[in-house]
Amino acid sequence: MALESLPICLADVESASKRLEPVAVRTPLVTNPELDRRLEANVFLKAENLQHIGAFKFRGAYNRMVQLSNHERKNGVVAFSSGNHAQGVAYAARLLGMQATIVMPSDAPEVKKKGTASLGATIRLYDRETESREEIASDIASKTGAVLVPAFDDPEVMAGQGTCGLEIMRDSAMAGWHPDIVISPCGGGGLLSGLATAVKGSNPQTHIYGVEPEFYNDHFLSKNAGRRIRIEPLEKTSCDSLMATTPGELTWLINKELVDDFLIVTEEDIARAVSFAARYLKLVVEPGGAAALAAILARKVSIKNKKVVVILSGGNIDPSALSGYLRDFSDP
Repeated sequence: MALESLPICLADVESASKRLEPVAVRTPLVTNPELDRRLEANVFLKAENLQHIGAFKFRGAYNRMVQLSNHERKNGVVAFSSGNHAQGVAYAARLLGMQATIVMPSDAPEVKKKGTASLGATIRLYDRETESREEIASDIASKTGAVLVPAFDDPEVMAGQGTCGLEIMRDSAMAGWHPDIVISPCGGGGLLSGLATAVKGSNPQTHIYGVEPEFYNDHFLSKNAGRRIRIEPLEKTSCDSLMATTPGELTWLINKELVDDFLIVTEEDIARAVSFAARYLKLVVEPGGAAALAAILARKVSIKNKKVVVILSGGNIDPSALSGYLRDFSDP
């Protein structure tokens, strides 16, 4: 597929960056000598766990919602999410003076449910096993006129997430270097597609990897098959933010062209990465947000003597879960 026919381009990400500049956190690139020593590489951690609501999701939600008309804003928005997109939409709605209704699974982490509610959103809980979040959200939208804000499969959401990558490329260029490799967690593919658009658009030589948990490897399987694959996971994952079962239709058009490969990490790899982040980086990172860090710690890709940027995509983890990781992996 020709790059000019992809759902978004670098110019779309640059436009999103202008909208977000007044409101988003320009998250830092964090370094750590212990990480560099272990991996014999120059590792830079893009700390999106320090973004508003503790995750990159605010970027895409705000970029989508700030472009709504006054009439659309009066009817509010609806979204479905296990937590980070929920909070991103809720916070964007607060900034823009809108009402937000979020369809959330009843088993979502408490910290994410409480965070969403504290931002003023109305929460509609559902059962993952017996109810369809898509149907519930569609019904709410049809009855109220609310605009549906997708978690990932939307050009404006994707462009907003891509501002994370634009910051990486601009900040590294200002410091006199560019990444050899960029590694990101991958769920539905929204962050990865925006990131890939910004990074490859700025420097085509940079390699990009997406990382999935072992039981939710739909992008990995799709890459190998050359088409979108839907999976039926037999096991659960601690990465509630990476539980998509098939690549997004729009995100896949970009990721199949621009992402060099997909890496798989185990639940133990992820647990060790969460513990490592807390002990050595002094950063709180949720399991899904730690997937890319897990990939390099588990040496899923060779990065020796490379300049590598790793996305820490979120930090919303229940305190009890974090305590468990620190207890079980005391020497990560």
